[in-house]
Amino acid sequence: MNWLASIREIHEAPWKPVSAPALIASSVFIAAVSWFANSEHHWVPILDTANLAFHEAGHPLLGLINSGLTVYGGTLGQLAFPVVATVAFWTRREAVSCVIAAVWLNENLWNIATYMADARTQVLPLVGNGEHDWTHIFSRWGVLHLDIGIAGVVRMIGWAGTLSAWGWLAWRWRRDREYA
Repeated sequence: MNWLASIREIHEAPWKPVSAPALIASSVFIAAVSWFANSEHHWVPILDTANLAFHEAGHPLLGLINSGLTVYGGTLGQLAFPVVATVAFWTRREAVSCVIAAVWLNENLWNIATYMADARTQVLPLVGNGEHDWTHIFSRWGVLHLDIGIAGVVRMIGWAGTLSAWGWLAWRWRRDREYA
């Protein structure tokens, strides 16, 4: 029951205020990430370098649990860090940092969607042993022929998450002005 009290305590804690400069800087960051992630190269230099490291580290880490799960480790490793960051900032009630972490998570979804859409054609350059995770995963699931459609859904979830995070931050900023 103690953890329930902790959750209630976090939920009832006030959010740190969102300043106008923080909203503007966050908006510029979100726009830049969105543009780079959805441009021709689908690469956000700083974020995707880290994402690639987390992706590659995820394979052997999940493989320690079960070798059959190794192929999923990359995507899960890539998503784990932004999820942890988002939750950490949520519990600390830091709206700007929480939104930036959530955008990072959603940028990963765009990145993963690009990888998924490549499952049949396999034209993306790969790191490691050259095996395409999503070709293997979709083949295992019997949905390889749906790679582009599934990728489109994942990409849309990334857009919805990014726009929702930015909208929530703008709402927090406005709310802070109303109750100031």
